[in-house]
Amino acid sequence: MALLQSQQVLEAIKRSNHPLICVPSGAGADHYASALGFAKVLKKLDKQTTIVAADGKPAKNIHFLSGHEDIKDKLEDLRRFVIELDASKTKVGELSYEIKDEKLRVYLSPKQGFWDQKDVRTSSSEYKFDLIICIGSPDYESCAHLYSENPDFFYRTPIINIDHSPNNENYGQINVVDLTASACGEVCHDLIDSIENGLIDEEVATAFLTGMIAKTKSFKTSNVTPKTFQTASKLIAKGAKREHIVQNLYRTRSIDTLRLWGRALARLKMDEQEKIVWTMLSQQDFMLARAQENDLPDVVDELIATSPDVKIVVLMYENSERNVCAIVRAEKPLDAISLCSAFHASGVREEVRLCFLKKNIAEVEKELIEHLKEKIKT
Repeated sequence: MALLQSQQVLEAIKRSNHPLICVPSGAGADHYASALGFAKVLKKLDKQTTIVAADGKPAKNIHFLSGHEDIKDKLEDLRRFVIELDASKTKVGELSYEIKDEKLRVYLSPKQGFWDQKDVRTSSSEYKFDLIICIGSPDYESCAHLYSENPDFFYRTPIINIDHSPNNENYGQINVVDLTASACGEVCHDLIDSIENGLIDEEVATAFLTGMIAKTKSFKTSNVTPKTFQTASKLIAKGAKREHIVQNLYRTRSIDTLRLWGRALARLKMDEQEKIVWTMLSQQDFMLARAQENDLPDVVDELIATSPDVKIVVLMYENSERNVCAIVRAEKPLDAISLCSAFHASGVREEVRLCFLKKNIAEVEKELIEHLKEKIKT
């Protein structure tokens, strides 16, 4: 008899020693909060868990969730190169190494006798992680450099794919994709609740509810269903701190973020016919506002809040390397990935990020906005 999906997930977790939770490029508060909540569940199951996010650290508005500071932005020490030496007859007296001409040289001094080539073998260790849990990633490519730099790891490691997007390609060995859910937080709750209700404590409930509130803009989006409210009610009953969540998501803005928001609003432009809003920020704007790039999601949220009827919001900015990048958010039925595919964008359907090399911000504005206008018309 085939196992239920929740049982399959539990068995995959039980067989794992070091699971990896992967957050895609263009991820929002829902993805990050759901990942943090899921990691706490895995900790309860005595699993050593790592969270890696294609875009690095989350926005400041979810820093109230514990564990955010441990999120990695790249896969390190994924696999080790092993040098095996037969020391059964000749013991090692001294070991040293040096890097010369970009080459590593390892020196072994025997206590007596010597070794030759037949005494040495080389190999690669197993991957550090033995299970991948992708949260909100519609496909491999949405994991950006995490996937493009390590495709063999993704193909050889079991994947639990958790999402609620209709664009999800069901690429995992286990696909927990609920198209009726409003957020990844809701999918995660339903999955963990079906495995063991007691795994959801106050911290986990707060993380999952944070994802739901962020994704639905406090339950105002069109995909909210009666089940969404039932799930939220269950999480609150488990101890989720709703007021604390709302306070941090929407009522707490640092002075630096407000300064940056003011500079973005000063350059705000709009195409009323195509319902596109866009603005630009230079490195000087970041310096004068004393803000950083991780403040940008808050700025985009504010642009959306002040322009409720627009279909596309674009924020162009100079990054720390003086390249011009952009965050593009699209409202349904538009698809940000499709709209920006010509620019090798990475992210999810609702939001993508892209960068332009060796172009100034005025050139990017002209090229990107005209491209978006044409894509909407076709």
